[in-house]
Amino acid sequence: MAALWTMARRLRFVEHVDARAPKRDQGPSVGDYMLIAALNRAVPPTSKAQMGEWFEGTVLRRLMPHVQARQLSSQRFWDHMDRLDAATLRAIERDLTAHMVREFALDLRALVYDTTNFVTYIDSSTDSELPQRGASKAKRFDLKQVGLALLVTLDFHVPLFHEAYPGHRPDSREFESVIDELVARYRMLAEQCEDITLIWDKGNNARANYQHLQGYHVVGSLVPSQHPDLLSIPKSAFHPLQGQWAGHWAYRTTQTLFGRPHTVLVVYHETLFLGQLQGMTTKLKKATQALREISARLERYRQHRRGQPPTLESVKRQVEGILKGESLNELIHMDLRLEEGGPALHFAIDHAALQALAERRFGKTLLFTDQASWTDEQIVAAYRGQAHIERAIRQMKDPHFVSWRPMFHWTDGKIRVHAFYCVMALALASLLLREVHRRAQARGMEPPVDSIPELLGTLGAIYEVAHLYPPASKMPGHLTLSEMTPRQRLLFDLLELAALAP
Repeated sequence: MAALWTMARRLRFVEHVDARAPKRDQGPSVGDYMLIAALNRAVPPTSKAQMGEWFEGTVLRRLMPHVQARQLSSQRFWDHMDRLDAATLRAIERDLTAHMVREFALDLRALVYDTTNFVTYIDSSTDSELPQRGASKAKRFDLKQVGLALLVTLDFHVPLFHEAYPGHRPDSREFESVIDELVARYRMLAEQCEDITLIWDKGNNARANYQHLQGYHVVGSLVPSQHPDLLSIPKSAFHPLQGQWAGHWAYRTTQTLFGRPHTVLVVYHETLFLGQLQGMTTKLKKATQALREISARLERYRQHRRGQPPTLESVKRQVEGILKGESLNELIHMDLRLEEGGPALHFAIDHAALQALAERRFGKTLLFTDQASWTDEQIVAAYRGQAHIERAIRQMKDPHFVSWRPMFHWTDGKIRVHAFYCVMALALASLLLREVHRRAQARGMEPPVDSIPELLGTLGAIYEVAHLYPPASKMPGHLTLSEMTPRQRLLFDLLELAALAP
């Protein structure tokens, strides 16, 4: 908690929030409440009702002496959250982003944009716009969800922009809705870095989106089925990549996309080929098992004539449901016909078609960019940078550190504030991990931790210990720190936490 607090102080978190949401000098400020909420989200979070008790059990009681535990009630948090509407939150984030880029000298040459969603347990009758049923990434289509768009750096996935949006809105529509803000954010960031490349997923590809995205260079991927000409290029035309991308093969060309010429890279990797082949084999196994059960059921009916007689149309609908997956119709030959006694189903896997599909499609990724001067390796490295935002999203779904859930709010205004302090928790934790790596490398040593959970878990095991004595001893009580492991001591020294020790 002390280490995260130092990041918040360098970021001037409280000052930036209070500048946009001032209040009378009476009790903790709006910035104080938001900082405490963000810090609480960085560790196993509590409800607002338990926040005061949690606060008293942390070093924050010393670092924020003007805050009393009794002031951290649910009602006080809600009152201060109501002071932050969508426009105010956007302005605060712009201020924090500008300060963060300057203070921490973030690398802005490549930024990654992506979206995710978080399921909620909000009642279906709740009248809110953000929680909606949609295409759930968690496959919980029975629950309402809230979408979250993020823009992060490749430099330790530090978030620079976020937006909470309705859970039923498609990714491409959400990207269209935030383009103006992304362009405005570019103008601000361009003061520190003129050449910024935005990396996005193919779900956001649209000519209108691209044309409105002024300033940014782009790296993205194409939908393979829309470019059969690129998939048909023989592997003999590919060349091997070098360095960390050894084992990858690529074919480079130029094509007109979205009305402009772009460099297109067809990348092949054996590991991806094997994974996709295994995935298709699993799909075929499930599909043929389901078809076999239908065929057996039809056979039993033709022999015994018991129950409701099946029709060709009803069986056809069942079969279409089973084969609606990717390419299954091409790989399984069907013979559904009416025989004596009722419908009969016969099928077989077309192994030649499977081999042709694997040769044409599996193992290939289609990348594009307007950075014509970049090498093949640079293009691949930039696109693979999406792993950074995927890591950030996974982190926000971790129940122990930097967690979105549980969310104890159901109105749109408070959900937006919840998204804000969750993203700020990610920012503080990411900056802390980045600082550990930077300082370790400055000393010529390997960083002692590689991930946010490892970092916060290690630091979180360092405690303040209270020494209390009987009154007759006349010895004053005092605080010390718990004994540290070598790794804890190294982190403690790297982050210069002795200045905050009791």
